[in-house]
Amino acid sequence: MATVKAKYLGDLRLECTHLQSGTKIITDAPTDNNGKGEAFSPTDLCSTSLAACAMTIMGIYAKNNGIDLAGAEIEITKKMAAEPRRIAEIDVIFNMPANGYSEKEKKILERVAHTCPVHLSLHPDVKQNFVFNWQ
Repeated sequence: MATVKAKYLGDLRLECTHLQSGTKIITDAPTDNNGKGEAFSPTDLCSTSLAACAMTIMGIYAKNNGIDLAGAEIEITKKMAAEPRRIAEIDVIFNMPANGYSEKEKKILERVAHTCPVHLSLHPDVKQNFVFNWQ
């Protein structure tokens, strides 16, 4: 059964609806690829999905082990390749709050981030850089 329904709105823009919740997002082609750049591009969503997935897996581990991740912030940078046009590299910087993490917890959280399904699903040619800044 489908999980998302997408409708082409014209002018390189789509409206995507998450069927279970009804939440909608708009995608737009980036300005460097004939678009207006007024919303997430499909490759922005891919890069964002990597970060969200890694943080979600960290959150599951944290919740099950009494670790507080509240206040964590992520910065995502996507680098494109030209021939063929594709995502070449994604930098994901996790800025972790000063929540009293032990060295063991830090090491485990960093390791579980790399087990997220998006990380494991991206082609090996897409370089994925995870950086953790612990306060």
